[in-house]
Amino acid sequence: QVHVVESGGGLVQAGGSLRLSCAASGRVLNNGAMGWFRQAPGKERESVAGISWIGSTYYAESVKGRFTISRDFAKNTVSLQMNSLKLEDTAVYYCNVNGRYYNGMYYAGPDWGQGTQVTVSS
Repeated sequence: QVHVVESGGGLVQAGGSLRLSCAASGRVLNNGAMGWFRQAPGKERESVAGISWIGSTYYAESVKGRFTISRDFAKNTVSLQMNSLKLEDTAVYYCNVNGRYYNGMYYAGPDWGQGTQVTVSS
C-alpha cells in the first residue's frame, strides 16, 4: 500500500507562483516514475509533468517553460514549481506515484494523492 499526500495549493494571482509538494510512503518502487496531473471543473484529468527514476522529465505543452518538476529520491518526494500561472491553470492537482516513464511520456501508476486545489485569479 502507498500513502500519497500533496501540499502547497492555494489562491494566487495570475502571473504568480506556487510550489506543490508530494510525499509518498509505503511500497514506493525505486525505479518508478512520479508525476502530477490536474483536473479542472468539467474537464478530464490531464497529465502535467512527470519525472523518471533517473531524472528524465516530461511536461505537457501547456506548462512547458513555466513549470518545473523535481524529485528527492531519498525522501520519496516530488515537487512542482509553477511560475507565470495563468487562469487556465486553475484545477485540482494530483500527485501520482509508481508510474512509468517511457519514450518521453509519463504514464500514470496506480497510486494517487487526494489532490490539492490551485486557484489562479485575475
